[in-house]
Amino acid sequence: MAVHVLGRVATLTVMSQHTNAQAPVWQPDERVIDRANLTHAMEKQGFSDFREFHRWSITDPDAFWQFVIDELDIDFIEPPSQIRGSEDPTDPRWLPGASFNIVASCLDHSPDAPAIVMGRPSGLETVTVADLRLRVAGFAAGFAAAGFSIGDAIAIVMPMNVEAVVAYLGTVAAGGVVVSIADSFAPHEIETRLVITSPVAIVTQTRAVRAGRVMPMYSKCAEASPTPCIVVDAGGDGELRPQDVMWDDFVVNGVAFDPVGLPAGAHTNILFSSGTTGDPKAIPWTQTTPLKAAMDGRFHQDIHAGDVVAWPTNLGWMMGPWLVYASLLNGAAMALYDDAPTGRGFVEFVAQADVSMLGIVPSIVASWRATGVLQRGDWSSVRVISSTGEASNPDDYRWLIHATGDVPVIEYCGGTELGGGYVVSTVLDPCVPSLFSTPALGIDIVLMDEDVQGDSGEVFLVPPSIGLSTELLNGDHHEVYHDGVPDIGRPLRRHGDHMERTHDGYYRALGRIDDTMNLGGIKVSSADLERAIRGISGIAECAAVSVPPSGGGPERLVVFVVASPDTEIDTDGLRMEMQQAIRTGLNPLFKVHDVIEIPALPRTASNKVMRRLLRSSYVASDDT
Repeated sequence: MAVHVLGRVATLTVMSQHTNAQAPVWQPDERVIDRANLTHAMEKQGFSDFREFHRWSITDPDAFWQFVIDELDIDFIEPPSQIRGSEDPTDPRWLPGASFNIVASCLDHSPDAPAIVMGRPSGLETVTVADLRLRVAGFAAGFAAAGFSIGDAIAIVMPMNVEAVVAYLGTVAAGGVVVSIADSFAPHEIETRLVITSPVAIVTQTRAVRAGRVMPMYSKCAEASPTPCIVVDAGGDGELRPQDVMWDDFVVNGVAFDPVGLPAGAHTNILFSSGTTGDPKAIPWTQTTPLKAAMDGRFHQDIHAGDVVAWPTNLGWMMGPWLVYASLLNGAAMALYDDAPTGRGFVEFVAQADVSMLGIVPSIVASWRATGVLQRGDWSSVRVISSTGEASNPDDYRWLIHATGDVPVIEYCGGTELGGGYVVSTVLDPCVPSLFSTPALGIDIVLMDEDVQGDSGEVFLVPPSIGLSTELLNGDHHEVYHDGVPDIGRPLRRHGDHMERTHDGYYRALGRIDDTMNLGGIKVSSADLERAIRGISGIAECAAVSVPPSGGGPERLVVFVVASPDTEIDTDGLRMEMQQAIRTGLNPLFKVHDVIEIPALPRTASNKVMRRLLRSSYVASDDT
């Protein structure tokens, strides 16, 4: 079968300096194309051109999502009467009349197949599908024995390990709702999320160890709330409160695996946006959201049955639940590592676990490159790499592709309220570092600049698509995502990212639209400025923000930098170097007002740089 990838020829020309793009550094060969899930999906539907396949996925969403459900072999107790119960694209009411439990489809594969490969200091632990079913059934039975009811919420505050996955799937199997809270949060941040969701219990562990550093887990959950805790013994001392119980005393062993049937719209998970001001948005995932995650993994990250999928993450970030569903619903195993992913131990774990699809965030790649822990030839099993979290550095990713022996990087950008990505890449496309090759299957996007469609601007999604949220627990969903969007003759959904489409049809992330600044009357994104100065010697990380002078007037550019290891920074000299780099690589009219050295960039649980926090800290400390 001849597959035409986005209608492109095999080699792309070098793009203009204005788009700051590069030529491809990886090309799919015949073996990759023939093996790809996407190739077989297109063949089943009679398409040879990916653009036509994508167009079908958005113009006939009922047919496309029925195809996805069939491909994933979803188990229904009662099948849906139709794919959509409403013609309203902002509230399509997916799979009306259906009764099922998504956990059943996660664990209906060969009993002897691996479901989890856990990397611990003592070595690898492999949990089979049969074993995971037993453990999930035991937690679900404990949920019922504790007197909890269908619809009750269980918060999970712990690292991504076997017990976290069992608690997650067990809660959903019992008809409960998981409240996902990042294990890195301080007690007051945990408390904020517990107040919003009112869980009946918290699953945590006694402590966690990262890069030799012991981090308390149970004690900060106890400080955050009187809510009863279910505690995994991970070492350490200390007594439980009277209302708390150890994990082994909560689970009920030896019971049958029998997930509760629920409607398609039943909540299964509450996740939180990574906002930096005010209360975080509480975003419900329903039983249909996992279909989006699994579809993306199948067709964009090319996850096959029998694969091993690793993505350093936790359940407090959407990539935690994404990993659970994108692996298990595709018949793959997830690989979890019980330590920091930046060291040599993780590199060796990827090799030992035979990871075939590896997920990353840009800061991890920057660390690998700076420390030299990744050596060429380490990862012969890795077939695909995928990156998300923030805009990546093309130089780092060109290095990564070379260091891994020419493994393609699938860029992946989406959101908690999407259940996955809206702009991605595929293994059928030439890989251009840090660029996306296509909107995700099932989703269309438009770029708007001052209410005019074009090739650069704010991203708006075109509903409907499975995965898109339709409600918020603590906000007006329609107001947040739909009120005041541009009128182009069809409904749009606000997303807030800033993107550019190149003349070859690729997309480049420019950060959040609120990270776009106006310098001297010219719009520029933080990502553009950071890209221009990243190559300067001595800089490990940087973040560009604009700050208003206290007396009013034009915005001023301030750059926060983290020094490379064993490097002393002269901020005045660095400011002049940055000015020259921006002048020659971006625009001579942009002036660097100040350079501030800090030990680390503040980041959210999902690894996004909190530029608003940097901006407010500068304004508060300086009367410029």
